[in-house]
Amino acid sequence: MRRLKTYSAQSGYVYQYYYEGHRDFRAGADTGVEFVFSISADRKNWRATSVLVSQAAIREWEESHARQLSSTEWYAVAKMALFQAFDERTAPGQMKDEVRVRAADVDAIIETLGL
Repeated sequence: MRRLKTYSAQSGYVYQYYYEGHRDFRAGADTGVEFVFSISADRKNWRATSVLVSQAAIREWEESHARQLSSTEWYAVAKMALFQAFDERTAPGQMKDEVRVRAADVDAIIETLGL
């Protein structure tokens, strides 16, 4: 069952979102996991937004910390990256663009989460 969640962004918008699922992605030489969320800033208009978590970015963190991230931790990275996009993008229309998680993002997010 999907659960509606809410996030009050630093941009001033209050977003509602559902986690829809995940799937593998390949974009050129980049591979990883695409986490898909349905989001709305007004509860009327919904759109799918993808958060692409690069395998290379995760692998870099795992190698430097000598441990693998669990699937739950991958999801946590994706969700925090979504929140960061909510905070940084100045208008809901900008959320139509996918969110890409880079190695520096993984480091910052995992440090914030205390993992």
